[in-house]
Amino acid sequence: MEFQDKVLHCVDCGTEFIWTAGEQLFFADKNFKNEPKRCKACKAKRASRPAGTVAAARERVETQTTCSECGKVTTVPFKPTQGRPVYCRECFQQRKFAGAGGVGV
Repeated sequence: MEFQDKVLHCVDCGTEFIWTAGEQLFFADKNFKNEPKRCKACKAKRASRPAGTVAAARERVETQTTCSECGKVTTVPFKPTQGRPVYCRECFQQRKFAGAGGVGV
């Protein structure tokens, strides 16, 4: 298959950039299925971000709820799903160890 240069648009800055025939050949050799989305400048800027920037943007949710086992008010690091039991730390640990064949407390 013969490749020809192709004009693409960067999803970050919107500028046009050329996806060369050589780059397309490289993608084909590596079995990459998707065309590049970003120009070289935006790709470099994205790669130079400190690791964990995305994770830092997501804040940890603290939800106050009642333990399904003992009824104690507790705080959990997620939003409980309706219909699923939620346990305090102590009850969770007891269930975890009992389920793993360990000694239940």
